[in-house]
Amino acid sequence: MRLGPTTSGYTERFAGNLLRLGRAQTGMSQRDLAARSGVSQSVIAAIESGARQPSWPLLCRILAGADLEPRVRLAPYDDHDDILDRRATNFPDAHQAAERARDRALVRAAQ
Repeated sequence: MRLGPTTSGYTERFAGNLLRLGRAQTGMSQRDLAARSGVSQSVIAAIESGARQPSWPLLCRILAGADLEPRVRLAPYDDHDDILDRRATNFPDAHQAAERARDRALVRAAQ
C-alpha cells in the first residue's frame, strides 16, 4: 500500500508536531527544551519546522527533556485521508487551491 499525499505529509511532520505538542503541554520554550535535553535550540527548531527528521533515539531523548515519553500503538491503516485525496483530484484546480488556503488558515488559527 502506498500512502497518499495527506498521510505522507502527516508522517513527515510527525516529529515536529510531537515536539510542539510536548512543549505546549509543559509550557516550555524551544530554548528550555534544548537545555533540558542536551541538544541545541536550532536542532529543536529544525525538527519542528520539518527541515530535519530526528532518529527515534534522539526524539525520545528530546521528549525526555520535557519529562515525556512517546508511546507507540499499532492499529489498522485508516485510509480516510487517502479517499479524500482521491476525491479532491476530481475537483477543478481553483477549487483545490481554495481548499488548501482554507486549511492553511485553519492551521494558523489553531496555533
